[in-house]
Amino acid sequence: MTLQADFASQDYFRDPTAAVEKLRTAGPVVEVRFPLMGKVWTTTTQALADRVLKDTETFAMRKDDGTLAGLQWWMPPIVRTLSNSMLSMDEPDHKRLRDIVDEAFRRRAVLEMEPHIQALGHELADELFAEGTPADLVERYARRLPLSVICELLGLPLADRPKFMTWASGFTRFTGPIGFLFAMPNLYALKRYLEQHLATVRAHGGEGLIAEIVRVEKEGGRISPNEIVSMVFLLLLAGHETTTHLISGSVFELLRNPQLRDWLEADWSRADMAVEEFLRFITPVQFTKPRYVRKDIDLGGVKLRKGDRIMVMLVAASMDPQANLHPEQLDLQRKPNRHIAFGTGIHFCLGHQLARIEARCALKSLFQRWPQLTLAVAEEEVRFRKRPGIRAIDHLPVAEGVEAQRLVA
Repeated sequence: MTLQADFASQDYFRDPTAAVEKLRTAGPVVEVRFPLMGKVWTTTTQALADRVLKDTETFAMRKDDGTLAGLQWWMPPIVRTLSNSMLSMDEPDHKRLRDIVDEAFRRRAVLEMEPHIQALGHELADELFAEGTPADLVERYARRLPLSVICELLGLPLADRPKFMTWASGFTRFTGPIGFLFAMPNLYALKRYLEQHLATVRAHGGEGLIAEIVRVEKEGGRISPNEIVSMVFLLLLAGHETTTHLISGSVFELLRNPQLRDWLEADWSRADMAVEEFLRFITPVQFTKPRYVRKDIDLGGVKLRKGDRIMVMLVAASMDPQANLHPEQLDLQRKPNRHIAFGTGIHFCLGHQLARIEARCALKSLFQRWPQLTLAVAEEEVRFRKRPGIRAIDHLPVAEGVEAQRLVA
């Protein structure tokens, strides 16, 4: 039986707990109808999420003929091109591509970036209300920080940041096939931009990770021109989009729970622990990409057939009471904290350390600069994007202190 769940409703995004619990009550593996995908199996426990993500022999991104699980027949060719990234590869292609950029995201390299990220956070916090009050924290702050960082890391001009914000916003709002197709112009525009930038770097050299990837290509590294475009697209989009929603979601939770903000502001060494809980509680990426079942298998008492598709529900894993006690509660002092917001297995998020540092720096810079920051609208007026699979606040109007109280009143 296919269970009904609206993974793009405001009720779901405001509190996924009820929907997750309903699915889990039906079983550890259930069939749902997911937008753009149709019928697909999903997991409701952390144990089975771990199993699916780590068992790449049974659960693969592609069929033997290379068909990608998440692609539909009606999707334009550009989607197939940009899907040709390490995120949608099985081994050995996944490792071949990931090894090219892995060094740039290693812990030591990322930690060395922290002072600069913190300084950037201070700068952006200073500018938050430069264009007036209230300010949309999503576009004025939460998106600008990680986007600036990934642009610098890749070697893309910061002057082009407004273009990236427009393009990214355009193709992260669709809710169904029609909206998906309307998002294509933004996709084509970004693809053309990246191709032109790569041509410039090939001809004249450049800075950052893009220049390093081009160097690998010139030295005979096993990466095709299409794979380079797909990789840069992935790093640019994934390198800022999900962190944007982690930051804005964390700020929203702190503004609606002043006692938690007071606790955090009293000692910023607690920020690491707080960010881990925000990752678990918010889970910006709610589902993984779909996988094909490669052979008949019993999973959680459900018989899956070869060729079936399955998506891991990361939010259900993080809300599993067998993994985290009282998972419906936001507990910034939670220990241990067994979330898999970054996935697990070979596709464990490449930028997990960078996202953690960006979130920590973003919160510290914001609340040190604006200690009286408050919502500029009533809590129930804050809306989430109707994008299934991503928990993203659309706009988060904020103001400082007394001014915000006047606006809400």
